[in-house]
Amino acid sequence: MVRMGPDVPLLNEYKQEFFWKRFPQTLLGGPRFKLGYCAPPYVYVNQAILFLTPWLFGGIGTLLCQLQLLQELHATVLSGLLMFGAAAGVQALALYAARRSGAVERLGAPNILIDEDEMEFTHCVSPETVRFIAPGKRFGLNVVLHTVLAGLLCGFGTWYMLLGRLTALYGSIGVSLVIFVLSWVTLCIAEYSLIVNTATETATFQAQDTYEITPLTRPLYIFIFIAVDFAHKFSGPVVELQLASQVLHVLFLFLPLLWALGILPPLDALLLWGMEQALVFGLGGSPMSSNFRLLLMFGVSAGVAVCSHFIPSTLGVVLFSVIAGFLLSLDLSQVRMLCTRPRGAFGERGFRKGGSPTPPPRPPVSFGWALGCGETFLYLTLLLMAVTEAGLLHHFLGSVHSQSLVTGPQAPVSYLLLVLFCLCWVLREIQGAYVLGGVFLNPLYPKGLSSVATFKQRNRGLYAAAAIRRVLLYFVSPFAMIAFLSVDKSLQLLHRVSLSVGFTRAFRLVWQSSEDALLQMVVVVLLRLAVKNNMLPMWDSLETGGQLLLVGLLIDRLAQFLAKLKFTLTVLVTSWTEKKQRRQSAGTLLALNTSLCPLVLAVVALSALLSAPLLPLFTLPIFLVGFPRPQRSWPGPVGTACPCPDSIFYQQMSGSLASALRMAFARGSMGSLAPGSHFLGRFQDRMVWIMILEKGYGYCTVNIKGLELQETSCHTVEARRVDEVFEAAFERPERLGFTQGLNLHWGNALTPCAALAVRVYSDARNVLSGIIDSHDNLRKLQDDFLKVLVWLLLRYGVQKHKGFLWSCEDGPGLGGRKSQSSQMAQTACKQPLEAAVVVESNVSSLRFRQDSSSLTSFGDWSDEDDLFGPQPARRTVALVTAEVQAGHTSLQTGASLPGSVEMDSLFENMALSALQPLQPLGLGIGMPAVDKGHNSEVLGEPPPGPLPQLNFSCPQSEVFNLPTGWRTAPLLPSRLLQLRHLFPEDWFRFTLGRVGPAVQGDASEDMTKALKEDDVLKDLHAQVALSCLISMGAESAFTSPSYVYRLYCGDIPWTEGLDWLSTSKELYQLTLRAFRFSFKLLFDQASLGPMESADELFSTLEEYERDWYIGLVTEKGWHDSVLQEKPFLFSLGHDLAMGTYTGRVLSLQEQLVHVGRLNGEGVRGQWANLSWELLYATNDDEERYSIQAHPFMLRNLTVQAADPPLGYPIYSSAPLHFPCL
Repeated sequence: MVRMGPDVPLLNEYKQEFFWKRFPQTLLGGPRFKLGYCAPPYVYVNQAILFLTPWLFGGIGTLLCQLQLLQELHATVLSGLLMFGAAAGVQALALYAARRSGAVERLGAPNILIDEDEMEFTHCVSPETVRFIAPGKRFGLNVVLHTVLAGLLCGFGTWYMLLGRLTALYGSIGVSLVIFVLSWVTLCIAEYSLIVNTATETATFQAQDTYEITPLTRPLYIFIFIAVDFAHKFSGPVVELQLASQVLHVLFLFLPLLWALGILPPLDALLLWGMEQALVFGLGGSPMSSNFRLLLMFGVSAGVAVCSHFIPSTLGVVLFSVIAGFLLSLDLSQVRMLCTRPRGAFGERGFRKGGSPTPPPRPPVSFGWALGCGETFLYLTLLLMAVTEAGLLHHFLGSVHSQSLVTGPQAPVSYLLLVLFCLCWVLREIQGAYVLGGVFLNPLYPKGLSSVATFKQRNRGLYAAAAIRRVLLYFVSPFAMIAFLSVDKSLQLLHRVSLSVGFTRAFRLVWQSSEDALLQMVVVVLLRLAVKNNMLPMWDSLETGGQLLLVGLLIDRLAQFLAKLKFTLTVLVTSWTEKKQRRQSAGTLLALNTSLCPLVLAVVALSALLSAPLLPLFTLPIFLVGFPRPQRSWPGPVGTACPCPDSIFYQQMSGSLASALRMAFARGSMGSLAPGSHFLGRFQDRMVWIMILEKGYGYCTVNIKGLELQETSCHTVEARRVDEVFEAAFERPERLGFTQGLNLHWGNALTPCAALAVRVYSDARNVLSGIIDSHDNLRKLQDDFLKVLVWLLLRYGVQKHKGFLWSCEDGPGLGGRKSQSSQMAQTACKQPLEAAVVVESNVSSLRFRQDSSSLTSFGDWSDEDDLFGPQPARRTVALVTAEVQAGHTSLQTGASLPGSVEMDSLFENMALSALQPLQPLGLGIGMPAVDKGHNSEVLGEPPPGPLPQLNFSCPQSEVFNLPTGWRTAPLLPSRLLQLRHLFPEDWFRFTLGRVGPAVQGDASEDMTKALKEDDVLKDLHAQVALSCLISMGAESAFTSPSYVYRLYCGDIPWTEGLDWLSTSKELYQLTLRAFRFSFKLLFDQASLGPMESADELFSTLEEYERDWYIGLVTEKGWHDSVLQEKPFLFSLGHDLAMGTYTGRVLSLQEQLVHVGRLNGEGVRGQWANLSWELLYATNDDEERYSIQAHPFMLRNLTVQAADPPLGYPIYSSAPLHFPCL
């Protein structure tokens, strides 16, 4: 991304015009009075008539009621019936117009020169006019439903706004008239949106309104207002309801403004938010990781509260609440996975929406990852102890009337809770890099360490403190809190609804979130100690359950207010202090926010009270209250991403990262955990975004996202600031003064927490200048290639003897067995090995070249001449076709002249020469004239007839025999004889002596000696090895770096034996594998020195086979090797811009990944602005202001981490459940 100045337009000119046409429609509920082009007057008149129709019908009913010609009920029914008839007429007219215009559209051709929104109107009731004003509904059910709701809304609205009722409510005819007129405007807006044309709402939760739910949003809120007024009318003289009715009638006038500002949520967001708030604060649960889990848990939890209300015995209520609270706080997904398939604590992970699903790696086998015998025994033991304790205490001490904290039964437990809270808080604070809210550096936390072993050793003291905290928090505190609740006197009044709900919540929260429950009980205890024996009537009437509920709600809202206030100050201050963020309007906005400080604080307080995101419009210091939504912020399922080849690095590290997070969460290194918390991890060029979705007793559910590795300029600016923040926390010297111990980045959205030891790939890239272009190294490459090929050919015989070969999933550079992850990802491979070679190898010359032998006349041409510079590896049609149609064994590509210039086609960077040339049927135009059957040896073809049988002198030599087709290279024997001196006979005998015992068993040394002296076996391997050497065009050594690169990529230029080599798929695979191994040898010897002995070379090749993947980044084998956690990977690359060749080495090792906590309210606020800006304002400009780099808010990274389609993380895991005990 190219960074632009701070004064880049918030909306471009086209979007500005679009926005100012859309916003009046949203404000008025759908009428389009601003079109952007000239329209006939009747278009506006028709819309105005439809807009005022509900008022007309309501006015008729109101007038008849005021004249006492009709009663209130009859006036309500009359207005409703009139509106129902009008709505039905509008829908019928829209349906008729849709059918007529559909027939017209099939006859006419669209005019592409006119504006996309411009329409041609013929008369006031033409199909085009009707469709423009009232587009109609997509579903017949909605036609009926919305029509009925329109009638009900008008009827009840008439009753709600009768002048007589308004006068009786306010006692003033003037106030009643004002409310009457403005209220009907609100009702007309809702009716128009419901029945005529639905406006696009600023409060948009879903990207698409598939089921036409948006038209129901505004009528729903009006029905809520009317329901309160109904309750006031029919419940008798209740002062609270009368006051609520008066307030709501006034608030009713401002509904259009609230709809336009997007403060009121749409129906789906309102339902999910309401269930989540009720589950968390009313029933003691946790936000859930999916909508289905939320709905299911809410239903079960509400059922538990209802059941506890009807249990007659208080002892039964206590025991039932303890059992239900404990069970509901556990990770119930483990039970489901135990019943379906035992796959541990990981759910299905992988790429969604464009990415192929990838199975998760095997979960750790340590305690808690899966529900086994040990976990079940622990849970049953804890449950039995909790039930026994609660039952005994309530039975013997629950009826004691003294509730003094000095003499009552709660006294010792209360002081124990205070001690436990202080110990847990102190032990948690010292676990992180900062203490006291991220203000001061923790002097006990080790710094300046890069070694994982040293870091763990220096952390032993903190680990011991963390173990003590875990015992106190998870095994001592719950029993202390159960004791506090079991002996409370208010349990005797439990059959009141408020107390039943309060204690059900309290007994569950003890397990669901022990740390939060402990804090709430400590606050209640401190308040009781503060007031002593004084009476607080309102507070005391809540009893303990209600007090804990109220304290929990207040603590949550206060924490949100402080986080939102910090976010507000960050946006406000940095808009002026950061020069690159200072717009021309920065001074004006700063002055307005300062002068309107009480209003800004009110907006922040209202957003905290509603648990809604604080929306900075365009990320400027213009603050609005976003509509309430669930903590996850997004409606779709967790795990959607925009995958790319780099996604595999995040997928590989997610399992190890989850294990490290499990320990960090358990120790308290990440601070106080709550669903909705966000963390950012950094290692080399990788950015990991971690979000807590769900939390319960001993488990936590997170979502891990990976951000792009191809850093843009904005990404780089923010990544550099992230590195600075982490360096200040983890790489400072140990001894610091007071001023140096302050967190200089406290205003940043990121607060460092801990360094985690994670198994990740360390990525090293080296420029190969001086290595790949050294003539000495290139001459050595030929010798190494033959040695490696001999080693692979002999190993091929061993593997064939033992009954296994390379599987078809292994590329030319992949060795070793496949991990469980790869086996689960792919079904058993049944296609022949030949197909895999074509897929993995990017060869430019394949089978059909056997008919184009005329190219031998260009034998003097060679790509070694480098006439047009080095050529990058091309993606051939064979590769593309094989990726799409797996299992095809006969994939053919076309030929290209040596040294020719090839154009890139639409197939990414695939050469056009890879396409099959067009030929007339039955004609071989351009093919050489060959007199078949005469002088075939001149053309290099093998003589007809079967090959002679090989007579080995040693019986064991048959094990190392090679397939017959490998001896049929179309090369003259004299040519092979000239190159015989290149064959490494000593290395052949040495390798044979090392691999021979593997197939001989307990044979004597004489058998091994006879095997080495078998000249027929030696000649066979020499013939095959030299034939492969010639077929690759390397008989005179490798003299060009570009030629070496092409061979490494499998893009072999045409040679005489290439057709033969490409038809022998296994041999081709071995040859390409040998060349890549030999280049890796060249790389290692140039860096570390030459091989000193044959033993060293043999052990090095075995290490390559066992621990390395040597190939290309674009190959599937590279992808599989990363997921299988191959210890090392090597790839050769070419930088076209710099004209250099690079070697890339990935090393799997345990590294320290720095993790910090993000301001969760800042993230929610930026995501709310992103949703508004893209879904409503449609501002999808890639250079828009709100996506530019912001070093304090980390704006660009936050936008990337949003769920697609608004964000673009390259990896996103499904919800990961892991233990935290």
